[in-house]
Amino acid sequence: FKNTQFQPTTMIESIRGGDMSAFSALIGSLMSPDNATRTTGESMLNELKAQPDILATCLINALRHSEAVEHRSLCAVLIRRVLTRDDELWPKLSPPLKHNVKSELLACLHQEPERSITRKVCDSVSEIAVEIFDEVKGEVMKSTNAESENDAVVQHTVQTFLKENQGWPELLPFIFQCVQTGNPSHAESAFLVFDQLARYCMDMLIQYLGTIHGALSAGLANPSLDVKICAFSATTTFIGFLESAAEREKFQSLVPSLLGVLSEALNAGDEIAANTAVENLIEVADEHPRFLRKQIHDVAGAMIKIAEAESLDDATRRLAAEFLVTLCEARDKAPGMMRKLPQLVQQLFNCCVAFLLEIDDDPSWHTADDEKDEDAGETELYEFGQECLDRISMSIGGKSMLPVAGQAFSALMADGDWKKRHAALVGLAQIAEGCERVMKQEPVLSELVAMCVKGTSDPHAKVRWAACQGLGQLCTDLCPDLQESHHEPILGALIGLMEDFSNPRVQAHSCAAVVNFAEGCDQDIMGPYLDALITKLLALIRNGRKNVQEGALTAMASIADASGDYFIKYYDECVPLLREILEKASDRSYHMMRAKTLECISLVGMAVGKEKFGPDAAGIMQIMQNVQTAGLDPDDPFASYMLQAAARICTALGQDFVPYLPIVMPPMLQAAGAKPDFKVADADDEGAGNDEDDTETFFVAGKRVSLHTSALDEKATACSMLCCFAYELKEGFCQHVEEVKNIMIPLLKFYFNEEVRIAAAQTLPELLKSYVEGASKGMGPTEDMCRNLAIELWPQLVDSLKSEVDPNVVHVMLQSVQEMIDVAKGPMLMPVDLMGPVFDAFQVVLKDYEERRDMRMERTEGEDFDAEEEEALMEEHEAESELLDALGNSLTSILKLYGDAALQFVEALLPNFSTFLGPARYVEERRVALILMDDVIQYSPAGAAKYANQVLPQLLQGSADQDPGVRQSCVYGLGRTAEHRQGDFKPHAQNAVNIVLAIINDSDARSEENILATENAVGALGKFLEFHPECVDPAAGTLFVQNLPLMEDDEEARVVHPQLVRLVSSNDMRILGQSNANLPKIMEVLVKILGQGEKLISAEDTPAAVALVKQLNGVVPGVFERSMSGMKPKQQEAIMAAMQ
Repeated sequence: FKNTQFQPTTMIESIRGGDMSAFSALIGSLMSPDNATRTTGESMLNELKAQPDILATCLINALRHSEAVEHRSLCAVLIRRVLTRDDELWPKLSPPLKHNVKSELLACLHQEPERSITRKVCDSVSEIAVEIFDEVKGEVMKSTNAESENDAVVQHTVQTFLKENQGWPELLPFIFQCVQTGNPSHAESAFLVFDQLARYCMDMLIQYLGTIHGALSAGLANPSLDVKICAFSATTTFIGFLESAAEREKFQSLVPSLLGVLSEALNAGDEIAANTAVENLIEVADEHPRFLRKQIHDVAGAMIKIAEAESLDDATRRLAAEFLVTLCEARDKAPGMMRKLPQLVQQLFNCCVAFLLEIDDDPSWHTADDEKDEDAGETELYEFGQECLDRISMSIGGKSMLPVAGQAFSALMADGDWKKRHAALVGLAQIAEGCERVMKQEPVLSELVAMCVKGTSDPHAKVRWAACQGLGQLCTDLCPDLQESHHEPILGALIGLMEDFSNPRVQAHSCAAVVNFAEGCDQDIMGPYLDALITKLLALIRNGRKNVQEGALTAMASIADASGDYFIKYYDECVPLLREILEKASDRSYHMMRAKTLECISLVGMAVGKEKFGPDAAGIMQIMQNVQTAGLDPDDPFASYMLQAAARICTALGQDFVPYLPIVMPPMLQAAGAKPDFKVADADDEGAGNDEDDTETFFVAGKRVSLHTSALDEKATACSMLCCFAYELKEGFCQHVEEVKNIMIPLLKFYFNEEVRIAAAQTLPELLKSYVEGASKGMGPTEDMCRNLAIELWPQLVDSLKSEVDPNVVHVMLQSVQEMIDVAKGPMLMPVDLMGPVFDAFQVVLKDYEERRDMRMERTEGEDFDAEEEEALMEEHEAESELLDALGNSLTSILKLYGDAALQFVEALLPNFSTFLGPARYVEERRVALILMDDVIQYSPAGAAKYANQVLPQLLQGSADQDPGVRQSCVYGLGRTAEHRQGDFKPHAQNAVNIVLAIINDSDARSEENILATENAVGALGKFLEFHPECVDPAAGTLFVQNLPLMEDDEEARVVHPQLVRLVSSNDMRILGQSNANLPKIMEVLVKILGQGEKLISAEDTPAAVALVKQLNGVVPGVFERSMSGMKPKQQEAIMAAMQ
């Protein structure tokens, strides 16, 4: 701009006067490599935005008439940015200019010679069309007072407006005309625009299905492959955005043409075009898999050929396999469809196994000591093959997958090529989770273990490594069955591999497999192997390579966690070595080892307990403080490991940990309160946030938000650890309640990570408990402080429950609701009027539950629904049942603590729960509804008076139900009705007694399946004996005693056992038996009860039981001693402690 004629002010005036040479200079300045010139140009452009008509006119004129290709190209981009995307000036243009812009853009598509420019103009046309469509829709919504754009009236009126030439009447005829002209450039432009219209303006297109079908069909048959690919994309997009299955069905006939275009692209060697086509089909498979059902054989067959074709690029093969895996995963929309193609399942499995063969024996793999080379020799195809096998097995299921896999694995393991044996073992590891139920059955389980154990002695190190991988994954996915039945061959093989010092990768991976084994193992199974394991691991820690040492430390940590106090024997040998490493491993290359050592020490401490670990705890905490004070590198894992280690040490020490809180709380609070590290970009910017693997992407308010997952994980860990501190320390945590509360409340709605929300919800009742315990022990908090805290926390938790959409988080929040009520002791800290909002939240929870249930039921109506899909559906239902149980438990606590005051709220939910009693409902739903009525009868006198007569027939009928859970709920209710509504119960008493006696006397009464129902029947019998003696044969008293103690239902036990003490103390002859014949049994029962501590009888009721034992000891001598001799040492200690 050195020439004064082109100074910014002069130029702006010239442009306003219509001088296109001045505007051309402005466009040139925007492309200048000189920053100052470019900045000046951007400033002038921004100034022109204040006069939209002038700017739009100049852009259109330059686009249409500039001789400089680069100027036209930039103008095409600026038209889109200025009019729609960034500045949204389109609504500000005058009507005549809007008409001119639309006309010129369409003319440009006809006349512009440069393909790159026409594609940009297509974007502008599409976005302006969307803008116009939205304007029409907005006006219609305003005129009809509609709240949603999906309102039927809105959609009909919009269509009418568009038919009456409102908006851009020339656009669709132009598109259809372009398809017919025979000019490839015109047709390509038409389909590019149509592709975008299908995404955002379906209401405008839906009226022309026949014409659109013809246009798409013509495009797919066009001689130009470029046109065909554009038509392909437009077709799949249109199908994807059609909401009606019936309307999608009208386009079924285009599927062969789509496959033909894909084949043509591959035959022409244009794999880029072919990949684009497959990506589009993947979107259809994901959104509308049933659209492909009628031609699934042809579509899947074509894709499997592509995936198997070694002559094609790996990227092309991966996309074809991805398409097939996507169809396998479409269980919600097309359940069982792919299982109807067993040959295809086998072909797809074999294809994925072939991908696993794309691996080399890279020398650097064998010597890898860190993450850099640990995957050396693995190709992208190999990694994708692993991923696919996992996803296929999870979606297809074990019954279809394992027969195919088993046959293939046998052949691969017998092959002389190490790659094939390696593929068999890695493949087994990948499918284990999805085939879990089938793999647990014999002889399958033994065969799979034998296959892996055989692999541990393979001559090739990578195969032995893969055998460890297989064993480890089986231990994780098939626990505890695998550990219980095959511990000897598995641990024998893994311990043997620890001797392979010439192959440290195998040694390290054998340690990793031991970790998997230990995590699902009972201490009694682990016990006999501890000597050998600890000896081997200590040798590896002392003499192994760094990666082996790290693996051995993790294995020792897991073994200690599994073996509990059995590890005390090895404490004095292990901990000094661990402490030495912790103190000396300060070099950067040993940071991970130091972190794993801390993890190991903390788990050992938790296993052996305070008495053994306590003397060392202070030194360990001092080391942690010293490391923290010295400062940590940003990538040092010690910081995150320290969070978890501190929580474990806290668990081990209990209240003795309180002095160490000043050391651990600052980093814990900092990590929990840290703001997430995120990047924000436009939602359609697909390249944003994909630069790093350690990211997770969310879409919020039209923006793409990318966060570092490691930071989210650390935040979630810190929140969980704070919850642990509050839970373990109770009153000892009082001084930190306020600062933790201020962090946790906002995190209830931290939608970037469900684990953070779960930890926040779990922490709130623990904070209240800390204050309540502190107040009861005079440690600072007052009752008013407790009340204020409860009143502050409660609405936050309830509001979060109401807005939460993740069922897993809802489940936890419901548990926290119950805990808050219990800790607050209901009205002591929270007045009953605070219950109204939580019942509103319960209504939302039940509504969402029903919607998810309806979606599951819809899957049962699919033509491909089968037994395996039904099994998967039941697994989902079981998870949902836990949510219902949590809701029911919350209602129990509310009724128990508020009684009649809560009845009005409960009654508002009764229609929902009445629905659960319908004949088509799951037994778990019926059980929850029956328990609610049990609670109303037990805890609400007004409710019992109102509903007992309605409920009793259902309880009597349900007591004979085939499902033991329903029987349990009903006999429990009969007992409570007998106690609390004696008059209502009396007419039904004899029937109830007969039902209960039948349950107790059944030959299968004490089976694992029936024991809870039987124990509740025993409890009901006790109620009948006490409150309706005239209806019960006196001999039933002996039956009552003979079925005690109750060992499985702790809650019922703590009710029935004090009743036994009460009846015996009152000399009830039905209980004592003829000539006191039942006294020895009663003494035996009481000893067993006391041996379980507070599990079977509350601390409040224990003194009366002890007094009765002392009294009976003189009446039935020797019985106490005989009963004691049959108890375990810990039970004997509990009895003697109670007796003192």
